[in-house]
Amino acid sequence: MSQNLNTNAQGPRESAGAESRLTLDCYQATARRIESADRHLLHELTLGVFWPHRDHDLDLFLTLGEGYLAIDEIGRAMGSAMYFNMGGDFAMLGMMVTAPRLQTQGAGRWLLNSIMTDCEGRDLRLSATHAGYSLYESAGFIPVNRIWQHQGIARDIHSPTPAQGIETRALMPEDVPALLAIDQPAFGADRSEVLKVLLDLSEGRIALCNGEIVGYALMRPFGRGKVIGPVVAEADRIAMQMIAPLVQANVGSFMRLDTPLQSEPFTGFLAAAGMGVYETVTEMRIGPHRRSSEGIQLFGLAAHSIG
Repeated sequence: MSQNLNTNAQGPRESAGAESRLTLDCYQATARRIESADRHLLHELTLGVFWPHRDHDLDLFLTLGEGYLAIDEIGRAMGSAMYFNMGGDFAMLGMMVTAPRLQTQGAGRWLLNSIMTDCEGRDLRLSATHAGYSLYESAGFIPVNRIWQHQGIARDIHSPTPAQGIETRALMPEDVPALLAIDQPAFGADRSEVLKVLLDLSEGRIALCNGEIVGYALMRPFGRGKVIGPVVAEADRIAMQMIAPLVQANVGSFMRLDTPLQSEPFTGFLAAAGMGVYETVTEMRIGPHRRSSEGIQLFGLAAHSIG
């Protein structure tokens, strides 16, 4: 379905027929379903807001999600918004980018309304930048928590003292069913289809207690280097025990980990590993807070857009 954005300073208005129009500045533009061939336009948008995404990162999101792309009449990208369905009743919203020149003129709100209409009836979660917070709050999203972005050049670190009764090893294909089983309560939704794609792109570690998987950590190329995530574990010591070998294997490389948890031992470990706090975003939701807050928890995100 293609929709028109007619740009001048009058604000949104409905046109006759199936199309809707949005007036923004001085350009006639359209918004349509985003496609894999739009990667270069999405890249233009992310460059404009200084996001670090590379082509392979955008290809991943285009494979996993759906959404809309707004383009003016000379082919320039004006904005994007995507959603990532997980199970039948939940979606992550992400890749919500508006060209800087249009950020106060309604394009972001129009695109957000479009994906929220598509996701009607689902619980929603997103990571709000400082610039986007007021927009999401006005749309009914409730703040839940901060997400802390840790990043930097990996430094050699000593392996932490193992948690009692816990051993870790490299992830094997036969571990995947148990990994998916512990991820669902930690994340709060069934993202098994997303994880199956991530597993093909990642290396990882698992934690075991008496032969039972009680945690996992994945690492894949992302942005300027590599991102560690998702990370799911019963305790910060277990998370650190899985992460340490991943850091040690990439000393001197750029690494990143985004976490909703800020226990002093965990953040101190990340800082010692070269990943200091770079910035924060605000996790927001519509619907219940579904993620686990005790037992097996989420220590690291796969990405802001997919949780």
